[in-house]
Amino acid sequence: MSSRPKRPIDRRLLAALADYPVMASLVSVAMADTFTATSTPLGILASVPLGDLAATVRRTVDAGKIVFVNMDSTPGLGHDPGALSYLRDIGAVGICSTRAAIVERAAGLGLLSMQKVFVTDRSNLNRSLQAIARSRPDLVQLMPAVVLRYMEQQARDLGVPYLAAGFVQGEADVVEALQHGAVGVCTSDEKLWGLRRSALRAS
Repeated sequence: MSSRPKRPIDRRLLAALADYPVMASLVSVAMADTFTATSTPLGILASVPLGDLAATVRRTVDAGKIVFVNMDSTPGLGHDPGALSYLRDIGAVGICSTRAAIVERAAGLGLLSMQKVFVTDRSNLNRSLQAIARSRPDLVQLMPAVVLRYMEQQARDLGVPYLAAGFVQGEADVVEALQHGAVGVCTSDEKLWGLRRSALRAS
């Protein structure tokens, strides 16, 4: 795959990731509430029941956070244009999905988008690269993080900033992801949420 011009990262994301390279993965209402009291600016909500979603999003946004909603892991939430409009209306800043069509629609509603990619083998990777080339998300989430060791150049060729996720268990994993070109990582490990890029450089 030939190298492509890199897509400019959204200024809000650029400012957040420049200082805090860890995006908090929030898999419950309780975790979201904990997140609001941290210094970490970026979060992604998953597994929050639809009935709790609006209030949870509002609390995080009111705390000054940039919050994405994982549409694939929100019980009761569909994948149609109405679901995207609902997320915009409750204050979500962005969405996350494996579905390229959803990612493409998000920009038209003023939502940021993150396309989630599970890399299982080389053929799967090539299909994912083609899908990302069509959908042009603001961010890509690559899983599991360890695949970056084997596909750094392909990831850089995306032309889209990418985060590593899955099996991010310590500071060393964060550092490794950054060394392989990731702009950050996603993790539910609360002890990593407040890591600052300057501290990692100094370590």
